[in-house]
Amino acid sequence: MATRAEPATTHADLVAAEDVLLFVNAAITSTGQREFHSGEHAQHMSLDFLHAYVRVNYRPLYAASLALDINDHNAALIVRHLLETAGEADAEQRRVEGRLIAARLARLPAPRVYRLFRALRAARVNNRRTRAIMRDWLAARPDPALDALKYRTGLKCTARHAHLPLTTRTGQEDDGELGDFLFAPGRRKHFTTPLLDAWRRAHYEQGALYELPFTVAEGFAARRGIDRRTFLERIAPRMTRLERLRLQESARTHRAEVGADLTGMPLTRLASYVLGLSLDDRVARRAELTGALRAAARRTAGGQAGTWGRVAAVLDDSFSATGSRQKRQRPLAVALACHFLLEALAGTYLPLWTSGRQDALLAYPYGATPLGMRLLDALESAPERLVIVSDGWDNAPPGLAGEVLRAWRTSLDPRGRTAVVHLNPVYDADDFAVRRLSASVPTAGVRNAEDLPALVQLARFAEGRTGLAELRAHLDDRVRRFLEDAGTGRGEAR
Repeated sequence: MATRAEPATTHADLVAAEDVLLFVNAAITSTGQREFHSGEHAQHMSLDFLHAYVRVNYRPLYAASLALDINDHNAALIVRHLLETAGEADAEQRRVEGRLIAARLARLPAPRVYRLFRALRAARVNNRRTRAIMRDWLAARPDPALDALKYRTGLKCTARHAHLPLTTRTGQEDDGELGDFLFAPGRRKHFTTPLLDAWRRAHYEQGALYELPFTVAEGFAARRGIDRRTFLERIAPRMTRLERLRLQESARTHRAEVGADLTGMPLTRLASYVLGLSLDDRVARRAELTGALRAAARRTAGGQAGTWGRVAAVLDDSFSATGSRQKRQRPLAVALACHFLLEALAGTYLPLWTSGRQDALLAYPYGATPLGMRLLDALESAPERLVIVSDGWDNAPPGLAGEVLRAWRTSLDPRGRTAVVHLNPVYDADDFAVRRLSASVPTAGVRNAEDLPALVQLARFAEGRTGLAELRAHLDDRVRRFLEDAGTGRGEAR
């Protein structure tokens, strides 16, 4: 996507930049699931409209958003819409889109990619480029036999749709063993691939199921009526790190030991795990949990640790941070993760929770949202940076936060000595945006605290003073680095 030099920022440029930023914020925060203030249907309708609007009016920028920190749900939607509407793009656009799609698919979880391929098949999208993308993605999979076991339906659908040869060894043709496993498993009495043969033996040999991946073995264990504690302890060596974390409470219930190591977990996922524990468990494991959260924050901060100077944060732990049944306590998990990351980034750090609590580890959703009062406390400390993590529903009293920020920016700090940014983890379906606190303060959507440093940079475009040329330059730079990191400069699907 080449950057065009523009002589001046026009009103149309500002509108275009605002439209694209509106979409990016939605693509970061919304997953089409129910939120505290809006239902699932409203989320879907609002998000579908934004995708269609930006794709039709700003297709190159729509594709370039694949290089940003958008969530997996929206990345898959963008890929699907680009492939479904390939006729709307010229040859150069299709070339760039092909590289971006290949790079983004390599980062998506395998189950989501297989669901995407099944959706493309249902939509009868079967052009040459789509088949090439499917072929190249499958060829890069590290263990085809593992995919055949864990994602059998998705792999079968993809192979049929794109007419792909199947092999159990990357880059080598075999005797059709993988194809037989998928389409005619009873044809062979023995598989030479150990994982496939373990699946065959698990039908009549109980010990063989412990050679399988956890998600596959779990089904066999349920059918055989194997004691849950026995199964968890014996299958533990086959679990992934995330499976161990997810099953910690189940293991405790059944008095099984699966030995999860928290020290290498991603920061936001670890924060979600901590919030899922009871307050008593958090107190009992305070040293372990706090140490793991701080270690994850230091890894995320990297070379920026301690470089942000004086930082104050206003963190929303009001009742609306409960989220929804599908996204349980997700807003609070983001706030907790941001708290530990800001602590690592700052030279000196002042955290202020809306509830007034002092102990972040014991956070839980409670009470109203007195953002205005907490902002007054934060600004009184004269920080160099003020970061607000909230869904933007200021209600104690309503509107005070916006007035505080307006007065601060226009009268008390017109030169911007304090950099203020609002990060919102919740998409407001009615407004097609993340809810803002004030027009004088930039707002960006956030889903994972790990993206906080990049989002603080992106948020400056949301102040309404930068046009399309500067935004394009920023996206061009992100696309270039994204493709360099992915290593898709050669041999990608066109």
